[in-house]
Amino acid sequence: MSAAELASHNDVHALYSDHHGWLKSWLHRRLGNAADAADLAQDTFIRLLIKPASRGFASVAETRAYLRTAANGLCIDLWRRREIEQAWLQTLAALPEPVAPSPEHQAIVIEALMEVGSMLSRLSEKAAKAFILAQVEGVGYRDIAAELGVSERMVKKYIAQAMLQCALIEAGLAD
Repeated sequence: MSAAELASHNDVHALYSDHHGWLKSWLHRRLGNAADAADLAQDTFIRLLIKPASRGFASVAETRAYLRTAANGLCIDLWRRREIEQAWLQTLAALPEPVAPSPEHQAIVIEALMEVGSMLSRLSEKAAKAFILAQVEGVGYRDIAAELGVSERMVKKYIAQAMLQCALIEAGLAD
């Protein structure tokens, strides 16, 4: 460590020893929170380490005025950050909760899917595929016919068979 660095280190050490307790008490009275006061007191002295030119004080009153001004700026920063955090939390609280189906609704959907799966298993493979392509994927009858290698009329027949099974499920007449 050079002589200048040693002198600088000793200056900060002396300032810390002489004024840390006073500054922490002042911040505690200002903030009403010992943990915040301790954090901001440390941050104030860190600022002294970062700005070495600001350490040449003529009196205790001048030193404390500087420390109080620096600490007050940190208090303002803390309050602003907390205001922003509070505004963000209020914004989040005002948003609707994610739409999640109730357990009852989930059970109904699962039951309906099971019934549709059962219905599809009673159809021929081509009829089931035609129904899924038309109802789930939104594919037109002409394209379904080309994919299945059947006529459009046959696709209409497959869809009618599937719709009949759906109607039977809806009426409670399906197995």
